[in-house]
Amino acid sequence: MEMRKHEEIALRLSVVMGAWFVYAGGLKIFSSGLDKFAVDIGNYKLVGEGMAVAAAYIVAWVEVVAGLCFMLGMLKKGAWLAMLGLVTAFSISVGSAWWRGLDISCGCLGGTEKISYWAKAAEFALYYAVLAYLAWCVWRKPAREAA
Repeated sequence: MEMRKHEEIALRLSVVMGAWFVYAGGLKIFSSGLDKFAVDIGNYKLVGEGMAVAAAYIVAWVEVVAGLCFMLGMLKKGAWLAMLGLVTAFSISVGSAWWRGLDISCGCLGGTEKISYWAKAAEFALYYAVLAYLAWCVWRKPAREAA
């Protein structure tokens, strides 16, 4: 069976976005370390130290698992919801830091460079656009089934 153009695009976007989240989560877990990520989360001043540690461990592993599911096409709707939740949590956290004028490291890829808020806003807009397109591809009713 031949793939339609939008299905091919959706597959490519799912693989790329999934790989990106596996990479980002993997860096936090295996490279820079979850302790550093917990400090980065704490720098946002949204949760206490204990919650920052718990969030670091949970978020990094959810990124990896959701990314893998996204890449492999497993549990599509659940992976999509997990990605939406992650992107929304990241957006709220970064937006809050921007609003309060915090000069902090993002913590996204384990680096120490200061966050560029406009670049993050563009990145989040891209994530939401991809997620919206993928939702349209997964949840829409194909014309051949509607008839």
